[in-house]
Amino acid sequence: MAITIHDYMLPNETHNLYNVNFFGDIIHALLTHDPTVVSQWLSEIQSLNHSQDRRLIIGLDVKWRIEIRNLSSNNLSGRIPTELFSTSIFEIADAEENLGESEVREAHLAKSLFFIRIGDKEKALEQLKLTESKTVAVGQKMDLVFYTLQIGFFHMDFNLISKSIDKAKNLFEEGGDWERKNRLKVYEGLYCMSTRNFKKAANLFLDSISTFTTYEIFPYDTFIFYTVLTSIISLDRVSLKQKVVDAPEILTVIGKIPYLSEFMNSLYECQYKSFFSAFAGLTEHIKLDRYLHPHFRYYMREVRTVVYSQFLEAYKSVTIEAMAKAFGVTVDFIDLELSRFIAAGKLHCKIDKVAGVLETNRPDAKNALYQATIKQGDFLLNRIQKLSRVIDL
Repeated sequence: MAITIHDYMLPNETHNLYNVNFFGDIIHALLTHDPTVVSQWLSEIQSLNHSQDRRLIIGLDVKWRIEIRNLSSNNLSGRIPTELFSTSIFEIADAEENLGESEVREAHLAKSLFFIRIGDKEKALEQLKLTESKTVAVGQKMDLVFYTLQIGFFHMDFNLISKSIDKAKNLFEEGGDWERKNRLKVYEGLYCMSTRNFKKAANLFLDSISTFTTYEIFPYDTFIFYTVLTSIISLDRVSLKQKVVDAPEILTVIGKIPYLSEFMNSLYECQYKSFFSAFAGLTEHIKLDRYLHPHFRYYMREVRTVVYSQFLEAYKSVTIEAMAKAFGVTVDFIDLELSRFIAAGKLHCKIDKVAGVLETNRPDAKNALYQATIKQGDFLLNRIQKLSRVIDL
């Protein structure tokens, strides 16, 4: 049997000790209703932990939160659950001996959740795989994938996240309810945002905005924050107005997030000085976000590209001084900014330094389509000629 329990049967009513062989792990467990017993027991466990090489796993079953900061031993590594474990180890052993398959599955799922809580990635994934082998229903398999995705995002393991999303999509081909499908959109949107695919992330977030239930990864306020940020650099003005600026789901929440409402509305209303002020307030929030932080500089550039392009779109030519005044910055700053973006091909204009004027040279969409058609046609003709020579041979 995979689980065995040694009961010390102590002659008192306050507590009892157990040694549990839990699938190869020896767990030293204390069962008590008296918090005063815990400190002494932890001291004894720490002494035992220092006297051996193997890492200890301990179990504590009390309805009392212990102070983790008082545990100086790194080897214990926070493996003391600070709340009552929903399915005790004794119930798992009993389920394997006396109960049915569903109870055994629930017991193994509880063990998976325990390893997730304590941050043991390898054992959590191993146990989730074991739980999946005992799972039949597609919906329950999807829930296991969501747990795997949570592990992936916690450890920022994008390879694991990508594989789990593909696995979830394959499971949906076998069936699945809309609630889980909408949850998957949020997970995939977060993955796309974390890997700098902001356009796809915005579309996935907007699709889920009225059906959001993925509170296990972030609250609704954070979801709206991500939706607005990704939409601003991904949508045109018409789509931004319809899907974001006038969206009732966003309007009910956006006021709770500092600077976000001013950031969004000032961009749409072309109040560029207010936009820069709100943008400066948001930068610290973006910089401290665990998913957006790696893309902070990229996102800053993309937002500035959007706002500069929007301003220049209304003019054939405009003085640098007028643009600097509109944004509330100095002429030298806007000159340096535009020089960088023009050199990078982000803005279609040129600077007349002598006259102090910006001249826009926006590419004609029809002409660009014509040039692309000619280029693709030449490529196709070359392929046909090569193929004809092979056939002639």
